[in-house]
Amino acid sequence: MLRPDVLRRKEDFDRIYRKGRSVGDRYVVVFCLENRLGYNRITFLASKKVGNSVRRNRARRLMRESMRTTDVKVREGYDFIIIARNTINGKKCADVKKSIEAALRRLKVTEKKKVKD
Repeated sequence: MLRPDVLRRKEDFDRIYRKGRSVGDRYVVVFCLENRLGYNRITFLASKKVGNSVRRNRARRLMRESMRTTDVKVREGYDFIIIARNTINGKKCADVKKSIEAALRRLKVTEKKKVKD
């Protein structure tokens, strides 16, 4: 069974590239567009500019793990395409995580932290 939170259709990619907002950071470029669904859909890409298949797969694993462990709360109802830059090679997960968090904050899709009484 396919997971519903992963982007797959070409029409979705085209729509995000055409109408979405994008922010580049040191190791990633993030495209974002509202999807009017109750959940987020996300995909991780690494082009051949990143390197051979081993490097591309590592870049995707780093980005996936960074999103999984991030402390930033992302609002629901968005589609994300996260693309690795070739500067991601040889970096640690913590570096990639900071880069993705900074890009998400600049896209203004994060929720504010609640102040405890």
